[in-house]
Amino acid sequence: MDLINNYGSSDEEDNTLVENKPSSTALTVNAAPDTGFDISSSGHLYTAPTATELTVNVTYDDLNRPTLGPENPFQDRRLATQNVVNGHVEQQAISEMDFRTQHRTFETYGYARDPTLSGSTNLAGQTGQGLMGTGYVGNLKVAAELGGASIYDRVNPDLRPNKDARKKRAQKGKLDQVEGPEAYKGPWAGYEDDYVGVATGLNEEQIEQVQLITNPTKALTTKNIAQETHTETTIFHGASERDYLGRTYMAVPQDIDVNLLGEPGEQECFIPKKLIHTWEGHDKGVSSIRFFPKSAHLLLSGGMDNQVKIWDVYHDKSLLRSYIGHTKAVRDIAFNNDGTKFLSASYDRNVKLWDTETGQCIRTFSTGRLPYCVTFNPDQDKNHVFLAGYSDKKIVQFDTNSGEIIQEYDQHLGAVNTITFVDDNRRFITTSDDKTMRAWEYDIPVVIKYIAEPDMYAIPAVTLSPNKKWLACQSLDNQILIYGARDKFRMNRKKRFAGHLIAGYACKPGFSPDGRFISSGDSNGNVWFWDWKSCKILKKLKAHDKVITNTEWHPHESSKLATCSWDGLIKYWD
Repeated sequence: MDLINNYGSSDEEDNTLVENKPSSTALTVNAAPDTGFDISSSGHLYTAPTATELTVNVTYDDLNRPTLGPENPFQDRRLATQNVVNGHVEQQAISEMDFRTQHRTFETYGYARDPTLSGSTNLAGQTGQGLMGTGYVGNLKVAAELGGASIYDRVNPDLRPNKDARKKRAQKGKLDQVEGPEAYKGPWAGYEDDYVGVATGLNEEQIEQVQLITNPTKALTTKNIAQETHTETTIFHGASERDYLGRTYMAVPQDIDVNLLGEPGEQECFIPKKLIHTWEGHDKGVSSIRFFPKSAHLLLSGGMDNQVKIWDVYHDKSLLRSYIGHTKAVRDIAFNNDGTKFLSASYDRNVKLWDTETGQCIRTFSTGRLPYCVTFNPDQDKNHVFLAGYSDKKIVQFDTNSGEIIQEYDQHLGAVNTITFVDDNRRFITTSDDKTMRAWEYDIPVVIKYIAEPDMYAIPAVTLSPNKKWLACQSLDNQILIYGARDKFRMNRKKRFAGHLIAGYACKPGFSPDGRFISSGDSNGNVWFWDWKSCKILKKLKAHDKVITNTEWHPHESSKLATCSWDGLIKYWD
């Protein structure tokens, strides 16, 4: 009815005023609200909230208009100028001292001044950022009680958080007690819980745990995958394994004129001139020979006929025992310190540990790669550990007692050819097909010396001099280079032995026991002798028909030399 009362007739004049009557209290519903389309179609300019550049002049009112249109329900609600995952972070400049002051204040009192405020603020009527415009964050009640004081401001003792903390003085002790918990301390007695005079720190178990966390051991990528085949056999070729005194061939003979237990190099050495004996037994070439440690009354040889043989050097010079177990050619052999065990590395990818006396194969080691060289650690307490250089550029360290791999050295870029212990067995030198020499600390897989020159060739064979000071390195450019075996490992450019032809072969050099001569085989079957001091060629001896792989001087004889060749013969010269 109110609408009818307010309705005017069309016949009435326009200037006729309708009588104003009290309006109804009913709610008015706007059926056609303002949608803003009249504004958008009236020439106003709208900008995106994320726009950073404007190509036309836009009024301030148009810049601050609300975004038109409904919200996208499938779009994450984010800030237009969001720069982090959970919002927008503004940069603020604050000094290091002010930050530490407020940080310590917050840790002590539970409140701190808002870092966005540049000036000092207080709680007495000043408004600003922070909680409720106080300019502080945290516990506002405590901030009001302390008047916004920082950690460096003086505060009433009654308002300090540690007002009830009082250290209790320790007991002075008894006069008649000198040691123990009741010992007399007198005026030097401290306070309880101050731990004065008490050893602090981590115990041994905690120290070990911290060391394991801070220095985790590198997981070894190589494993011993050798399978025990039990197919190894041995053949004794002598008449009897023991003599009338029950001694085996391991016993050092005492019925000869040479002191086999003396120090090597005591006698003056000479160049051998004639052949005195030939050992025949290998069906194919001989790759390596080694004299028995210290006494050298036995000679061990590894051949390309897959066998390792041991020979008698004195008496009847016969073949004593054959060790059969490899399926491919034997490349390298190595005795331990006392000669009771030896290693053999073969192209069948296995390294076998043998008992020298009984011929039993004690253990087999394999990583699945070709072993090129093996050597025991000469230290007496570490003589159960040996190192093997492989074709996959790694030097692997084995424990013969457990059969496990305990370390690996992986820095070379080519197959590892030689491993030589130097510097009192604390370090070892390795050579590789990558034409480099590298020095290592034992049991630390980090190179301490890297030797590489643009004109260097690969070094397939290395021999340590009798005085342990020099390394004779057979280079594939037909010369023997000399390197120092001490700290510097520098090349001795005054020492260079050349004239022979060994390119393509691993001919191992040899030193006379007194260090006066150096020898080497070549690819034509000749043995070359040089003088150590003058580096001059002293003699060239035709010894074999094929390449000579090794020349070994007898450590207790003055001019005895053993040579081995690919013709399958081992010859003994004097």
